[in-house]
Amino acid sequence: MLVLLDTTVLIDYLRGRPVADRVDALEASLDIPCTTAINVEELARGLRDDEAEAAKRLVDGLQILVLGRREGWQAGAWRQGFAAQGVTLSQADVLIAAAAMSAGAVLATGNPAHFPMQEVVVEHWPVGG
Repeated sequence: MLVLLDTTVLIDYLRGRPVADRVDALEASLDIPCTTAINVEELARGLRDDEAEAAKRLVDGLQILVLGRREGWQAGAWRQGFAAQGVTLSQADVLIAAAAMSAGAVLATGNPAHFPMQEVVVEHWPVGG
């Protein structure tokens, strides 16, 4: 199974927080960790000076899911539909969710409320600490 690691999970993994054990366990369970270019950008933007090399190694070990036309349309439809209900979703989050849905990936995040789409399987991986 593909497991899309959201930015919250990637950051906590780098910082050796408890979520790191869950990420490390993916290999033993034969699950495939992946992410998107959006998550890579968010990770790079939030790095501390001493984290760059470890972050590059982490990202190099992940499958990067493709964002294309299909994902763009889905993300736009979600954003429009939720906005009509008074819910604002970020462009980044809807694109990440669309990538997960297209690939059939579970989305592992510390922020499940950012992903209210019924079509996406979201797992809450508590982060922080």
